[in-house]
Amino acid sequence: MPEQTIQQPFSNLQLELLSLYARNISDEELLQIRDMLARFFADRATKRANEVWKEKGLDAEEILKKHRRTPYRRVST
Repeated sequence: MPEQTIQQPFSNLQLELLSLYARNISDEELLQIRDMLARFFADRATKRANEVWKEKGLDAEEILKKHRRTPYRRVST
């Protein structure tokens, strides 16, 4: 009979955050932690975006010149 793996309901990040939230911290500390997490994920997103720009040879000037709008049909009245 093949072994079944049991899926853990939480990711490693969720488990770490749960252990952190089990502590009683002040509202100010909670805001600091939320800000720190937001900066962490924003920095990761920025780093990845910069990598994609570099891979594709893009620069700000080129992006500004591109026409990337969604064409819409005019509604006649």
